[in-house]
Amino acid sequence: MNYIDTQTASAPNKATTPTSLALLEDKSSRTMPIASKKINKTIEIITIPPLLDSQVVHLNIGIELDEHLICNILSDVYQHVRITEINSQADLAALVARHPDLVFSGVKYFDFDGQQLWLNDYLDQHGIAYIASNRKALDGEFDKGNAKKLMQKAGLATADYFTTEPDEHPTESSILIAFPLFVKPVAGGDSQGIDANSVVNDFASFQEKVADIWKTQHSRSLVETYLSGREYSVGIFEDYSSGTLTAMPIEIIAQKNENGQRILDFDIKRFDSEQVIAVKNPTIHTQLSTLAKAAFRVLNGKAFGRIDIKMNHQHIPHFMEANLMPGLRKGYFYRSCAMNLDLTYEQMILKIANNGLTSPQLLLTHSEYDRSVL
Repeated sequence: MNYIDTQTASAPNKATTPTSLALLEDKSSRTMPIASKKINKTIEIITIPPLLDSQVVHLNIGIELDEHLICNILSDVYQHVRITEINSQADLAALVARHPDLVFSGVKYFDFDGQQLWLNDYLDQHGIAYIASNRKALDGEFDKGNAKKLMQKAGLATADYFTTEPDEHPTESSILIAFPLFVKPVAGGDSQGIDANSVVNDFASFQEKVADIWKTQHSRSLVETYLSGREYSVGIFEDYSSGTLTAMPIEIIAQKNENGQRILDFDIKRFDSEQVIAVKNPTIHTQLSTLAKAAFRVLNGKAFGRIDIKMNHQHIPHFMEANLMPGLRKGYFYRSCAMNLDLTYEQMILKIANNGLTSPQLLLTHSEYDRSVL
């Protein structure tokens, strides 16, 4: 186990990291000065050992984050902030023995001797607060077909769909949804497996794309009615003290591909070539916010997340998929915070931490938190 106490360890060059001590998010989403005295709370940022091959994806990581940057931000405000690398179940037991006030981590689960141990469920068992959703909620959104089934059951708009793999639908008559269709992996993020061939207009193209996903992504395919309208992502913040949700819609505009379609594919995300703009139309903003909040509730999301939505040809918003552990770098979730709440990156991180510290596990209220900064 690598255990770094930021009060003694050297941090990355803070000349490029603005101070967080002077600003903290209050209830009205505006900033307020706080006292120079740091808050007496202990936060551990949990990481896992890096893979030797940097091209391999950690399947057990839900939130990509820069632990050293986040450590700098949090240690400006809280007295005890540490980065802990977990290498064994004994390391987790030592974490429980220290019983920090909050675990800040994007790890979903650990694989110890072939057995999966889900971090947030483990922390729940020991009464330790964390920043994101539990396993039940994550299981609900990880399988995109299952998430859409939950939306349909709740009466929320989502495109008609089915899941398949090669030879499961051997004839065109076995497909009960009209073309054009959109084909993507049933699980996974970052638009992996999505490209210009994801929109299929005939049975031959359908078979080719399903076979491609099976071969390259090792996944079944989710096949749904193609929605040709605009694309959005809605960041969600849950306030533990009141139970209210704040929705933060943004519009994502991809470049037209060779077929004249705007598809948010893997390469566009990889090269960050899409345009992200604020949703200024109040009617659309309300429609997106209402659907995203409802979807978050259906999935039993906790603390924060992101709901992806797309319009159909009639400009009706439809649930596409959810991410209850969105990345905490400068991606869509951060941009939704910046464009809707005018938050800096630091304020977003502090808001997530403060919310975690007011979670039910700690039985803290905002008034207790407010007193701690006076």
